[in-house]
Amino acid sequence: MKVITHPADLGALRDSPGPIGLVPTMGALHRGHYSLLARARRECATVVASIYVNPLQFGPQEDFNRYPRTLSEDVQLCEEAGVDYVFAPRQLTEQGCTLVVPPPALTNTLCGLHRPGHFVGVATVVLQLLHLVQPQRTYLGEKDAQQLAVIQKLTRDLYLPVGIIPCRTIRELDGLALSSRNRYLSAEERQEAPRIYKALLEAQAAFLAGQTDAQALQALITQQLGSLLTLDYVALVHPLTLQPVHAVIDPTLLAVAVRLGSTRLIDNIRLTHQKAPIIAIDGPAGSGKSTVAVQVARKLGFVHLDTGAMYRAVTWAALSRRIALTPLELTRLAHQLDLRLQTVPDALAGRPATRIWVEDTEVTDLIRTPLVNAQVSTVAAVEGVRQVLVQKQQMLGRKGGVVMEGRDIGTQVFPQADLKIFLTASPEVRAQRRQKDLTRPGTPPPALASLTLQIQQRDLQDSTRSASPLIQAPDALLLNTDALSVEEVTECICTWARYL
Repeated sequence: MKVITHPADLGALRDSPGPIGLVPTMGALHRGHYSLLARARRECATVVASIYVNPLQFGPQEDFNRYPRTLSEDVQLCEEAGVDYVFAPRQLTEQGCTLVVPPPALTNTLCGLHRPGHFVGVATVVLQLLHLVQPQRTYLGEKDAQQLAVIQKLTRDLYLPVGIIPCRTIRELDGLALSSRNRYLSAEERQEAPRIYKALLEAQAAFLAGQTDAQALQALITQQLGSLLTLDYVALVHPLTLQPVHAVIDPTLLAVAVRLGSTRLIDNIRLTHQKAPIIAIDGPAGSGKSTVAVQVARKLGFVHLDTGAMYRAVTWAALSRRIALTPLELTRLAHQLDLRLQTVPDALAGRPATRIWVEDTEVTDLIRTPLVNAQVSTVAAVEGVRQVLVQKQQMLGRKGGVVMEGRDIGTQVFPQADLKIFLTASPEVRAQRRQKDLTRPGTPPPALASLTLQIQQRDLQDSTRSASPLIQAPDALLLNTDALSVEEVTECICTWARYL
């Protein structure tokens, strides 16, 4: 592991294998930071941890001077986590430097009301780090929900080529969220601190029992917190826009800030009916998405939903009814069709694990013909069709515990998916797989060159269409399957999923 203290020395990263993962910190590292570093280690070829106590994000009366600085211990923890580079600059910002100002709608709420200028300082330094390190993935904890939302907005608006990866909050056994500021608590305050998470869980239980009124849930939190805890705020907001909600939608962020003596602690929880992770698998035709998704769902005990089958079903219906493949006619057809899917846990070998009906006709095998193959991209590119089917897909997967695969699951259908995978393979390898799938006993196999050309044309059409083009989500894990078996790809994805 190498420790870098000057920005100019980060040039060493240019020759490092990708993807590069960045974990930005202010030091005083604990198990929560370790979990971020460990996840980055699992998912990235090169891992960089930054350690910098950023003066821009401290107000005049805040704890910049007494904020713990434990660089030697931090470096040791980074080494234990398998970090490749620690970037610990002595100074990144100075008085009068250029500032990055996030949208006021994201900062004039929650902690921003109590810490003016804080998120300007956060955004400025994070943008500096992203520019200096140039990571493909950056890992942030969900405990700092407002910071997470600000950085996600920053990277989207500035088209930065980096995925922001939210990571779950790590807690003590009694529920207290890990924080570098926990060390400020007195023994008595430490005994009281777990009541914060307990109050959040009480509100979550009330929501799951049917309470959706924001004021009622806020009142419940206030009642649960005792006199030793001073409440800065309790708020229910949209997790991305941070705008207040009056009635809880799914999902909603319930956030609190509490003062115990001179120590300010924050925590949050998501109110949602999603009970298990959502896994989104995207990629081009022939990359093995369907086969892998079925295997992953079986191994994890999840439901597999073949979203591509829904587009194929609309295509089959249009062809069988001799409907013109125009946007207007296809959109009307998608609205009218009664599509039903059933996941078959123990599908026979060679049969799809998702059975699908159009009205009263099972079309599971009918939608896999060459004629449907030739037209499904045209149908899937119609925005009206996609809007109808995306709504159906979101309804099917809203409670989680599903593996969904397609071409826009991680970017359009479930951008909030807990794990996003982008499977790919070379056109030549995909053509060989397609040839094997289409070969029938007693008939010559389709020409490999022709299949390769079809796949290349399909890739071009899918990636350049105006409606939901096939692209890798910034926070998706790229997995090239050229040299991997189905079993190896499945095990890789299941390993990532088990850490969610």
